[in-house]
Amino acid sequence: MTIFVLMCFDKKNALAERMAVREAHLAYIGEHLEHVKLAGPLLDEAGEMAGSLILYEAETLAEVEAFNAADPYKTAGVFERVEISAMKITRGALA
Repeated sequence: MTIFVLMCFDKKNALAERMAVREAHLAYIGEHLEHVKLAGPLLDEAGEMAGSLILYEAETLAEVEAFNAADPYKTAGVFERVEISAMKITRGALA
């Protein structure tokens, strides 16, 4: 299994849209806790939610892309872009 980092950046002025689907997003994350190793919002300079960071454990990039494609934030158009990268953890609780 590989850990993938999803860096999800909200489009400009998307906070209201984010809040409208937040509960659905949190439920979606909750349904995938066997793979989600860490998740939380990225904050802007004002301390407002402006994106998401997710560490997701999977066999393939395609599995991660499918997870991302079905995220309520993604389907609602909250994210401007999502960057996905494999990573190797060398320190921390998951190492």
